[in-house]
Amino acid sequence: MTRTLITRATAFLRGGPVADRGILIADGVIAAIGDSARIAALPEAHGAHHIDAAGGLLHASFADAHVHTVFGGVELGRLELSESTGAADTLARIAAYAAAHPGEWILGGGWSMAHFPGGAPSREELDRVVPDRPVFLVNADHHGAWANSRAFALAGIDAATPDPDDGRFERHADGTPSGTMHEGAQELFAHVLPPTTVAECRAGLLRGQELLHGYGVTAWQEAILGEYAGYPDVTEAYLAEMATGIDADVSGALWVVRDLSNPESPVDADAIVADFERRRAAAAARGFRADTAKIMVDGVAENLTAAMTEPYVDGCDCAGGEANRGLAYFSAEDLAELVPQLNARGFHAHFHAIGDRATRIALDAVAAVPAADRAGIRNHIAHLQVVDPVELPRFAELGVTANCQALWAVLEQQMVELTLPVLGEERAGWQYPFASLERAGAALAFGSDWSVSTPDPWQAIHVAVNRRAPGEPDAEPLLPAEALSLEAALTGYTRGSHELLGTPGGAGRLEAGAVADLALTDRDPFAGPASEIWRTRNVLTLRRGRIVADRRGA
Repeated sequence: MTRTLITRATAFLRGGPVADRGILIADGVIAAIGDSARIAALPEAHGAHHIDAAGGLLHASFADAHVHTVFGGVELGRLELSESTGAADTLARIAAYAAAHPGEWILGGGWSMAHFPGGAPSREELDRVVPDRPVFLVNADHHGAWANSRAFALAGIDAATPDPDDGRFERHADGTPSGTMHEGAQELFAHVLPPTTVAECRAGLLRGQELLHGYGVTAWQEAILGEYAGYPDVTEAYLAEMATGIDADVSGALWVVRDLSNPESPVDADAIVADFERRRAAAAARGFRADTAKIMVDGVAENLTAAMTEPYVDGCDCAGGEANRGLAYFSAEDLAELVPQLNARGFHAHFHAIGDRATRIALDAVAAVPAADRAGIRNHIAHLQVVDPVELPRFAELGVTANCQALWAVLEQQMVELTLPVLGEERAGWQYPFASLERAGAALAFGSDWSVSTPDPWQAIHVAVNRRAPGEPDAEPLLPAEALSLEAALTGYTRGSHELLGTPGGAGRLEAGAVADLALTDRDPFAGPASEIWRTRNVLTLRRGRIVADRRGA
């Protein structure tokens, strides 16, 4: 029998943090919890591997309910711009990367829309630093990209190229694409971009798993299984690594392809469900759960593609005849047919919804499911940036989990300069209503959406509690009445997310009989000021009682 004894921990239990706890683990399961001295004196603790928590917070491991682990891992090996501080720094990093990496294409991304006027950098700016090689860089939220003139020429995209139905190009006055594109316009480069291979995806998956383990994450849901934004379907990477490479509880969300090329053609729900059943069975035969459907209902607010009930305050009519109300990639009627069939066949629905209209469409689709077919189904809506208050009670009524990306709930530069001006005062007050959802009885889960933002849960928890960016204690908070308690945020990122993902063995709970999927921090965040939560660092991660990440000496 393999046994581990942890002592002097501040244990995060159902009732909150309790100091000086001892935890005995036997064969990957929590065998006993109590006073450190009492647990250490148990006969079964003699000879156990001893870990001194030194007062750090020991809690159930995190589960990331919305993450792009493969995409993030692949991008770690490409040009990475998320740490850029402005336009000049972004361009300098691109130039330095080009000099250090000879070849043809330059791929990567993470650049911030807020660093460029109107959120739209030009191809001419890229041409000045890389004039002779094609460059294609996705932005931080992956809902847009930036390319240079060489890339546009190779793709055959010019002033005569129309905007696709599910996206658009920023353009100069003469109609020439200016360099930035949004949503489906990215796909017009797919035929010339160098393909991302299965080998790259497998390496990215393992690289991503290592990073997630380091942050205390032992379970996650890959939020897209399907071709997207130049990436192949990453299912094969998971299947190839399940037997030997993956050391986590993982599941995947099968991508429901959006197609606005023929708005009059309804979604073929029967065909989608039949295809998903085939793919689910094939994945299950190799140990991978693909039991969720990913439905991207709309885009994002900063590029005016989030689906709104009322028009944006200002901006172009970019919504294919929807009167400047953003893009709804599926009609309410289509989803009201598709989602009931998915639920009836045992598929959970994982919706992307940013705008208030998108959230309503998603909730209406779940409402169309007979109550008997919703039993045991874990439907959830991710992001939830703008939610009309009238929708809040429906989450609990319909059993829909709020899948929160809490790190975004701040008044940062992109929010202030690009989003607030187009939302207007009323909708600006509806953003990321985490506390209102909790008060309305909604179940809360959390995800990072990495590589869009950091996968470190403690940074997101900090924002959920403070509604300010980490390290900015004097900044104006975003709607402080929507702040969560630290206990609620940590519970949501542990038990709430594990329950949403269906992690087996009682994961997400620090109690006797549950699997020993645990994480230990370098401090007790409950003991210090809320403004310092972001300084909390994960130092040890255990999965089934085995150490999978150890940073105690770092």
